[in-house]
Amino acid sequence: MPRALRLHSDEPRCRIEMLSDDELPDLDVQVDVAWSDLNYKDALAVTGKGPIVRRYPLVPGVDLTGTVCASVDARYDEGDLVLAGGWGMGEKHWGGFAESMRLDPDWLLPLPPALSCRDAALLGAAGFTAMLCALRLEGAGVQPEAGPIVVTGATGGVGSWGVQILAQRGFQVHAVTGKPDSHDWLRALGASEIHPRADFDSDARPLEPSRWAGGIDNVGGRVLARLLAQTAADGCITAVGLAGGADLPTTVMPFILRGVSLLGINSVDVPYGRRVDAWKQLAALPRALFDRMEVEEIGLAQIEQRAETMLRGQIRGRVLIDPRR
Repeated sequence: MPRALRLHSDEPRCRIEMLSDDELPDLDVQVDVAWSDLNYKDALAVTGKGPIVRRYPLVPGVDLTGTVCASVDARYDEGDLVLAGGWGMGEKHWGGFAESMRLDPDWLLPLPPALSCRDAALLGAAGFTAMLCALRLEGAGVQPEAGPIVVTGATGGVGSWGVQILAQRGFQVHAVTGKPDSHDWLRALGASEIHPRADFDSDARPLEPSRWAGGIDNVGGRVLARLLAQTAADGCITAVGLAGGADLPTTVMPFILRGVSLLGINSVDVPYGRRVDAWKQLAALPRALFDRMEVEEIGLAQIEQRAETMLRGQIRGRVLIDPRR
């Protein structure tokens, strides 16, 4: 009987419980979870401060890595190392905050040989999303010689991996953060310049002086509007988050006068082939990028407290979850 963090519609919301086999989802592949990780969406789900959870009770956790312990699907055998993420895990389907979980085989990918389960969790949904952003920018024609790339929310999971991945691909990366004590760390990740978030969190004019060839925005709201007003001709901003709000107080001016593109990144329903390609590129990242990432390891009992801390903006880097800890 595996332990899990399970969310309920009544109080206490978060409970560490033993799950019987009959309670696990009736799906074709069971995975003994080695690691999961805490993402911003997980923090919203665990605390109930965002409309993430679609049904109760629910085991949250938008991704996991581990070992197949039982399978009735021909694609996976007992002992296979796998990773899983997206497809509504931790929202409408039970996810990774458990010692063992049954999953739809369509949600699984074989673990790339170059990665350990811990490596894959260190990347997790955050690294996967950051790589999707980099690939989307490059696919839209943004190249290092076009000018600086800006990353907002740079100390978070997507932001910190975004800084590293873009810098490793040859871009000049400018990081935006509200944490003055993180400047040295962001430079170590590859940021060439650091900008305070306060410089962007104000009403934007329809157009401002051109600064960015592209960017990754984790914040939304006025920050994203300001980035769009400052993006150079034919530049592209990828939008992945809404920590600063879901509204977008902008005009059509950046789009029709400079040809700026706003590229939405959905990391949940990514087709299999694109997932494989993104993880192949993540697996090829230099070891130094993993070593530079700031990481905290916790167990199931610490998730609720760390989720609150994450929503207060007091975590940087990645939080890994060992469900047997």
